[in-house]
Amino acid sequence: MTDLKSRPRPMPEDFEKLAADIRACRVCQPALSHPCRPVLQGSAPARIRIIGQAPGTRVQASGQPFTDPSGDRLRSWMGVSEAEFYDPRLFAITPMGFCFPGLDAKGSDLPPRRECAPLWHDRVTASLPDVEMILLVGLHAQRRYLALPSSATLTGTVLRWREFFPQYVALPHPSWRNSGWLKRNPWFENEVLPSLRLRIREILPRTL
Repeated sequence: MTDLKSRPRPMPEDFEKLAADIRACRVCQPALSHPCRPVLQGSAPARIRIIGQAPGTRVQASGQPFTDPSGDRLRSWMGVSEAEFYDPRLFAITPMGFCFPGLDAKGSDLPPRRECAPLWHDRVTASLPDVEMILLVGLHAQRRYLALPSSATLTGTVLRWREFFPQYVALPHPSWRNSGWLKRNPWFENEVLPSLRLRIREILPRTL
């Protein structure tokens, strides 16, 4: 694992300009049956960054991150209000894939498209110099940012949360499809979430 401050970065860019470039990106359009609509949030002063998978159908429609039941659960895990969550001075939300990737034959979201992260993520990291903690939501983000082997599992990674905390927080996806995982792993709510909420409250007052 690499320290947030020591990880090699490209030359810093203005986040607002970079975000506009990302929203205008159409690299994946030939592979999609729906219009590209890159979704992200943030500003240069943001102190906490959330890296999830990719927008779902509701976020594709709204154009705002986590406007779905997964967002409700994630905000509950974090102990933050909706107003705090959507304040770009507090939270940068930059998924592994900025566009909705589509659905598979069973109606589940496809994985984030592979073109997106190599194209944008290092540049986004450089444009957010004041981030103190990154929430890695799901295995796609964890593999990239924690340099995990392809054999790594979500449960095994989240179990190691103390190794990465407080710079990185490895989380399962807050989808309601993971309710069974939460029941089988009560240590997550009993150990990880209290530490996460405490650290968020330590960071947020300095930004207001």
